[in-house]
Parts: sequence; structure tokens; C-alpha cells
Amino acid sequence: MQHIRILSAKKLQPNQRQYLLNAGFAVTEADFIGIKHKDFAARDIAENLIFTSQNAVKSVTEKCGMELLADKKLFCVGSKTKALLERAGCRVEAAADYAEVLAAIITKKYRHEAFTFFSGNLRRDTLPEMLKEAGVALNETEVYETIITPHEINAVPDGILFFSPSGVEGFLKENAIGNAVCFCIGTTTAQVLKDITDNIVIANKPSVENVVIQCINYYK
Repeated sequence: MQHIRILSAKKLQPNQRQYLLNAGFAVTEADFIGIKHKDFAARDIAENLIFTSQNAVKSVTEKCGMELLADKKLFCVGSKTKALLERAGCRVEAAADYAEVLAAIITKKYRHEAFTFFSGNLRRDTLPEMLKEAGVALNETEVYETIITPHEINAVPDGILFFSPSGVEGFLKENAIGNAVCFCIGTTTAQVLKDITDNIVIANKPSVENVVIQCINYYK
């Protein structure tokens, strides 16, 4: 197994990296995107708040403090986003692994309420379009920016762990997929690669840990 070279398209937590090392892989990590918190005006904030990433939560709480979230109903995408909010003492009204699932929950149970969506500059259209089509009152505030940070990778990897479409974009600016197997956190990330390679494995659950597990299982 020593010859299997794995590249992670973001810096991993020490325990996540250790799982790969324990499996006998050689591991390289590089952040192909960076995050910049944006200045924004906290105006017209609805009673229901939507977060689709941890970055949005961090941007809002750094700018406005936790008091902005107090007494609000919180809706989020991703288990890590939900956990971050709950660790801060917030109660999450509804959460889902994918934006379209959360949008379906909102349009079914909360369609007559008003929402504020805290987003990044590269956010997908899925959630706001689904809500607007259903007549849900929605305003959007962009609170962070995703910046592509390309790096050239010298050693050709056997497998690449991808965690976002923008991470794929950052990698491809100075590197090629070649014959590498691409392990993707979700279908949106995999979609970016579909015209480039057929060697795609999608995580069962959209989490970093599950991407790591899929990679280990693939090479067992």
C-alpha cells in the first residue's frame, strides 16, 4: 500500500490525515481555495436564517456576534454547519445534507414565513430558486468570498480528495486529473468532473470523514 499516493484538495484535520496514513497511503495536502469574510450590512434580517456552510456562520458571528442568531429559527445544510451552530448554543430548526432537500423542507412546512439566506459569492442557485419558485419570501446577504488559490503538484497522485466545485477548479488551473481516482464529497463536486474523468467515487454522506473512508475502502 505504500505506493498509493493521495492528494487532499484541502488541509485535513490531524485525525482525518491519520486515518489515511494508518491505511498505508502517502498523503499530500493543499488548500486550492481560500475564504475571505466580507463586510456586510445586517439589515432586513428575517426571523428565519439559512446557512449552507460553516464559512457563512463564522462570517456572520464574527461581524454581528451571536446575538443576531438569538431567538431566530435556524436552517442549515451539512452536519458540520449544524454542529457549529449547536456548539454555539443555537437551536437548529431544520437541517439537511443537500440544499435541495432543505429547500423542499422549507417549502413544505414554512412556505408562509420569511427567510434571510447568508451566502458566499460562489453559492449555487438551487436553494434560492426553489424557494422563490414556491413563493417563499427570501432576501440574501453575501457574507464571504471564496478565492481560488492554485498550486502545482509535482508528485502525480493515485487518488484525489475533492470537497467542493471550487476546489476542483483550483486544482485544475495548474494540474491535470490524469488517471487519478477522484473521491468527491457530493454530487455537485462530482458534476464538475464528469466531462474530465470517469474515475469518480462519491461519498455516501457529504462529510470529509466519509470521503476519507471511501478512499480507504476503494484501495483495500
